[in-house]
Amino acid sequence: MSDFTVMLSAVQEGRPQAAEELLRAVYDELRKLAAYRMAQQPPGQTLQPTALVHEAWLKLVGSNQPSFEDRGHFFAAAAEAMRHILIDRARRKLTRRHGGNLERVDADEFELVAPMTDQQLLDLHEALDRFTGMHPVQAQVVKLRFFVGMNHEEIAQLLGISVSTVKNYWNYSRAWLYRDLGEEI
Repeated sequence: MSDFTVMLSAVQEGRPQAAEELLRAVYDELRKLAAYRMAQQPPGQTLQPTALVHEAWLKLVGSNQPSFEDRGHFFAAAAEAMRHILIDRARRKLTRRHGGNLERVDADEFELVAPMTDQQLLDLHEALDRFTGMHPVQAQVVKLRFFVGMNHEEIAQLLGISVSTVKNYWNYSRAWLYRDLGEEI
């Protein structure tokens, strides 16, 4: 049994200090994943990678009975938590009370690559939910790659499948989502 699995078991058993030890062990990786994801957000984002990690952490271990099978399951849950946090923020920003479709533009910060709008992120979320119902493993690849920023090798190691399988799943998923959304992601 790996050290990581032992730490997960300790958290699940509710041992004091276990969650703190686990956080120290995974914080740098979670921070890197959050920074990657936040770099893809549109300008003017008020959520910082550190805050995203902390919110995701609270969702992961803040429940009464956190339950993770292994490292892969933990990081899959982290990807899902980050995804939901970003989706909730996008929904909140689209409400009329928070400006609706209006977007603040800072003329000094034009970027050459257009990030996803909040509406596009919500559309992707809904399409990904439909896709997950039919192809859960392929959807997991999309979540880890798109929302967490992992590369093919990291995903393969995390899910315990080959790199070529991850590439095939990624290509298939992109094609399915492209057809469902009617635009390239």
